[in-house]
Amino acid sequence: MKKPLYFILVSFIFFSCRSTELVYISVQAPAPVTIPPYIKSVGLVNRTLVSDQSKPIDVVDKIFSLEGPNLDKEGAQATITGLGDELQRNNRFTDIKNLANANLRTNTPGLFPAPLSWDVVEKICRDNNTDAIFVLEMFDTDSKINYAINPSNMTTALGRVPIVDPQATMRTLVKTGWRIYDPSTKLILDEFPISREISYTARGLNPAVAAQGLVARKDAVKEAGNQVGQAYALRIVPIWLRVNRDYFVRGSDNFRIARRKAQTGNWNEAADLWQKETTSPSKKTAGRACYNMAIISEINGDLDKAVEWAQRSYENYNNHLALHYVKILQQRQANNEVLKDQQPNP
Repeated sequence: MKKPLYFILVSFIFFSCRSTELVYISVQAPAPVTIPPYIKSVGLVNRTLVSDQSKPIDVVDKIFSLEGPNLDKEGAQATITGLGDELQRNNRFTDIKNLANANLRTNTPGLFPAPLSWDVVEKICRDNNTDAIFVLEMFDTDSKINYAINPSNMTTALGRVPIVDPQATMRTLVKTGWRIYDPSTKLILDEFPISREISYTARGLNPAVAAQGLVARKDAVKEAGNQVGQAYALRIVPIWLRVNRDYFVRGSDNFRIARRKAQTGNWNEAADLWQKETTSPSKKTAGRACYNMAIISEINGDLDKAVEWAQRSYENYNNHLALHYVKILQQRQANNEVLKDQQPNP
C-alpha cells in the first residue's frame, strides 16, 4: 500500500509545481494543394476508361479481382460526381464542368498512367473554356472473399438441432489516383492516390448461396467512390486544427490571479495582470510575462505582436520556451501568406 501512495504523492507534487498550463486554440492551416487564384473555371475528367488494346488485360484483371460488369466504370463515375459536389460546396471556383466528352482512355488499367501531354491538356481546356482540369487517372477495385462455417442451433419441432451457418465475407479495396493540370504554367499542381476499403458479409444455406448475396456490392463501391471524390476535393481546402500552447501560471501573485481569470475565460483581465509583470525587476518573472503576452496576442489573432513579445521574452530574458514559440509563430505567419491564395472567390 505504501508504493501506490508514494507515487500518487509524487504525481501530486509534480503537477502542483508545474509552472505552465495548457490553453487550446483553433488555427487555420493551408490546404495540401494551392490552386493559383487565376484558375476560376475547372473541368472534371474521367481517364479510367480502358483503351481497346488493353481490354484483354482488363478482362483478366476483373476475373481475378472478382469484379462484376461495369463495376469500375460506374464507381469511377460516382467518384467524379463526389468530386464535383464537394467542389461546388467549397465555392473555390466560379464554374465546374463535368467533361464527359473528353473521352480519354488509359493503357494501364489499375495503375497510374503517364501524365497527359500538354497539347492534350491545352486542347481540352480550350475546347471547354476551362483554366485547369482535375483528372481521375485511375480507378480500380480489388476484392477478396473468405468463407466461414459457423456452428449454430435451430429450434425445430424436435427441439434444438445443430446446424452450420455458411458466411461469405468480401473485402474490396477501392483505389483511385488523381492529377490536377494547369496549362498556363504547364505544371501538375497535384498527383495523389486515395484508397478506401469496404467489407460486407452475406449468409446462405451453403457457401455458393452466401457468395451470391454479395452481388449487390456495386452500390457500396459507388458510395465508396463518391466519398473518395469528396475527400480529394478537400485537398484544396484550408483546414482548422486544434492546437495547444503553454502559458505561465507561476511567478508572482499577479500570475496566480491571472491563472484563475484565464481558467474562467477572462483572458483580457489576465493579460492586464501579465502586462504589469513585463516590467518586473525579476528577469524570470518579466520573461514569463512577455511570453504570456505573446500567447494572448496569438489568441487575439495578432501574430506580428505575438512574435514581438516572444522575441522580447527570449532575447531580453533568456526564456527558452519563447524561442520555440517564436518559430511556431513565424511558421504561422508563413502559412497565412499561403492561405491568402487559398480563399474562396468572393
